Amino acid sequence: MILLSFDIEEFDMPFEYGLSLSWEEQIRISSEGCRKILNCLSRHEVKATFFCTARFAENAPELIREIGESGHEIASHGYEHSAFEEAHLKRSKDFLETLTGQRVEGFRMPRMANVSDAALFEAGYRYNSSLNPTYLPGRYNHWHEPRTWFWQNGLLQLPASTTPNIRFPLFWLSFHHLPGALYRRLALRTYKHDGYLLTYFHPWEFMPIQQIKGLPYTVTHNAGNNAEVRLDKLIGFFRKRNVPFGTFREFIETLPVIS
Repeated sequence: MILLSFDIEEFDMPFEYGLSLSWEEQIRISSEGCRKILNCLSRHEVKATFFCTARFAENAPELIREIGESGHEIASHGYEHSAFEEAHLKRSKDFLETLTGQRVEGFRMPRMANVSDAALFEAGYRYNSSLNPTYLPGRYNHWHEPRTWFWQNGLLQLPASTTPNIRFPLFWLSFHHLPGALYRRLALRTYKHDGYLLTYFHPWEFMPIQQIKGLPYTVTHNAGNNAEVRLDKLIGFFRKRNVPFGTFREFIETLPVIS
């Protein structure tokens, strides 16, 4: 199964590079990027999982409701993207459930940072997808962690996919920087080896953020229309091979239950 996921957040990345962007622009960029993603998913008739911050959902409630009503899974990405308190775990979950009428079972920490399993369990989550089991300079080193799904502290852990052996990450950065055909081949190899593929992107990647002066090339390369084309080709590549797509919730139902 192919598990596409999208982290929907206020577009605060410019602040990491000493830039500024109005709140309205942060919401607009992510909202319009999300529309592009939804159109692509609808065109291919596939479902995905959307990890949303509550702050974004507060400012785009109709969009978040539409995502849920379209059959996609809504999960939590915290209350806000650049600030975290453990109380936000339940607060964001409750808000998203009230907004969408959909049970929120999953969580992903912004920037794939560490989060307490005990706190997640207490807040009522079923799974945690906050692990990228590779080495990313300046961010984290998770080479010692399991590469595929595993149970830990009463929670199902769903790491982002990396290739077998060398653990090359198949997340948004490699999606933009590798030649498209190479990325798809690595994704297919990983799918065949693991039995599933889990990757993640952001709505702002599908917007022309090259226009924001000061953002680094690593972030802006192949953003906008090129990202739309790449996503379309990635989905079509697996659809042509009759590989199923699904939400995280659907994937979990195929796994053995831990007693």
